[in-house]
Amino acid sequence: MSKTGLAVYLDFADAIKRDGRKTIEAKYGNLFEMYEKITGENPYELPMMIYPAVHYTMGGLWVDYNLMTTIPGLYALGEANFSDHGANRLGASALMQGLADGYFVIPYTIGDYLATIGPADKIPVDSPAFKEAEQKVHAQVEQLLAIKGTRPVDELHKELGHIMWEYCGMSRTAEGLKLAKQKIQALKKEFWTNVKVLGDSEEMNQALEQASRVADFIELGELMVDDALNREESCGGHFREEHQTPDGEALRDDANFAYVAAWEYQGEGKPEVLNKEVLEFENVKLTQRSYK
Repeated sequence: MSKTGLAVYLDFADAIKRDGRKTIEAKYGNLFEMYEKITGENPYELPMMIYPAVHYTMGGLWVDYNLMTTIPGLYALGEANFSDHGANRLGASALMQGLADGYFVIPYTIGDYLATIGPADKIPVDSPAFKEAEQKVHAQVEQLLAIKGTRPVDELHKELGHIMWEYCGMSRTAEGLKLAKQKIQALKKEFWTNVKVLGDSEEMNQALEQASRVADFIELGELMVDDALNREESCGGHFREEHQTPDGEALRDDANFAYVAAWEYQGEGKPEVLNKEVLEFENVKLTQRSYK
């Protein structure tokens, strides 16, 4: 274990004894080679030092072949779009999708949209929706700067991260998720009454930018907890401890949860509305995943 108590060892000794070294090499050879180069230790002989990471929120914005969303001119790249939905929650897969979209797709597709805009064209900013959004941003900026509390943004950000890590990570329980919701609501109250944001809004202000992002993260964190609590199953890398097979594997409930959840904002202090898009599989059959 590391000094933080969060890192663990991954020992392949039993797997090598059971399946043979060649089988393990065929599955993980490249990974093991990279690990040995970085650490100087042979993972076939010594347990690997790993740090379990929190799985991402799932990418899922609809995009067309050019990676443009349903909003003209708004593109979604990398893990934010739906293209490898499920696979792109994993670190290496998400990284590769981001690289592929950024290097090989968007430079050649965004031009299709830009070609429709002439040098004299201006994006209209007089629509009611734009004015409403602009007013909300101004109000939030003024509110954040006026608080003048004692808690640095970083400190509150780390507290939120700790809550999500402890109660809404890869393994979670209903009891822990309910506690997480309470803690996030308390943190939200603390943030909006005691956050410390230096500087002003008349110049580039990274502290203000960070505070705005953390305000969003708090809202997202609570929504993630609500969604995790609503999903009474274990699926993929998200493991509800109440829902597992006798031998400890993730137990899915495809009859009730084979859908994409889209939570609709109803306003401050009001519960979100769950919209479901049912997943229909024509060419593949849903099967139970085994990590053994």
